[in-house]
Amino acid sequence: MQLGGALAILALGLAATGQAWGYEEGEVKDGGRLTGIVKFVGEVPRLAPIPVKKNQDVCGTQNPSEALVLGPGKGVKHAVVYLEGITKGKKADPREVYLDNAKCVFVPHVTAVMVQAPVVVKNSDPTLHNTHGFMDKTTVFNLALPIQHQKINIKAKLKKPGLVHVLCDAHTHMWAWIVVRDNPYFAVTNDAGGFLIDNIPPGKYKVVAWHEGWKEAGRDKDGRVIYDAPRVIVKEVAIPAGGEATIEFDLK
Repeated sequence: MQLGGALAILALGLAATGQAWGYEEGEVKDGGRLTGIVKFVGEVPRLAPIPVKKNQDVCGTQNPSEALVLGPGKGVKHAVVYLEGITKGKKADPREVYLDNAKCVFVPHVTAVMVQAPVVVKNSDPTLHNTHGFMDKTTVFNLALPIQHQKINIKAKLKKPGLVHVLCDAHTHMWAWIVVRDNPYFAVTNDAGGFLIDNIPPGKYKVVAWHEGWKEAGRDKDGRVIYDAPRVIVKEVAIPAGGEATIEFDLK
């Protein structure tokens, strides 16, 4: 069989089973858990607040930078921890995930979802927001939301794994991230830098901690602050059958 024909059959098979990117949902026998923390190591930097240039009656005059948010014990909020190489396992969470334009910031600042997850962009503010998502330099979605409480589902736009950088074209102080994965084994760290990933098939895996980066590297053509490249830390972990593994990442 020619390669093109084989790929076509594979694509049809995935479409017929409803599985995204070859991931197969099923029962996990003796699933384990991964817990841990992402901590900042070293002197804590002071990030300058971000000036607000438009709609100050709604948005205020400045917002604190969310590029690096630390909690108790220097725990890092908004890091994403995920397992690689899992093609079969637990069901993806079917609940809608919201990315809200609220008080002129994106809430949450960092979101992690699976390919074609039910993500809804919302505008809670009484002013126009334009939510624009890029993967590399390619536009993934570009949504004008002029009406307060307006909602738009972008599930169909999240077609492949990757990193989506989200900006508001109307407000240069606003940005967020959506980390799109090919399996549901991921978590975003909480206020204390902690995370939990459960129902993992027993075995050895690469586990990745991603953080957006926080050092100012300049401004873009519209005056937005540009930060340095994201940090990616990779470790290996063994998940015991019916048990728990713990891991710690040091961000510096």
